[in-house]
Amino acid sequence: MCLAVPGKIISISGDDPLERTGKVDFGGIAREASLAYVPEARVGDYVIVHVGFALSRVDPDEAAKVFEHLREMGELSELNESNEPDSVGPPTIPERRARE
Repeated sequence: MCLAVPGKIISISGDDPLERTGKVDFGGIAREASLAYVPEARVGDYVIVHVGFALSRVDPDEAAKVFEHLREMGELSELNESNEPDSVGPPTIPERRARE
């Protein structure tokens, strides 16, 4: 199944809006993604990525909710090299609140 998955932009390369890419962290697994569709995206933003393209920005709390649902469905194994779904993704909402 192909999914669009939220990730956090950790670096950005390129000045041309059509060739700009970002390194996106999916809970410890970083992949390059095109940022052509989200010219407003900045380092630290969460984006929804599908087949190597960031499609839109997403709220960090919403990203945490999506990852929680993906964990429950067991759909994170493709991103997770260790095949431990619970170890992938941004912190859950309770984990984030505990840190604040």
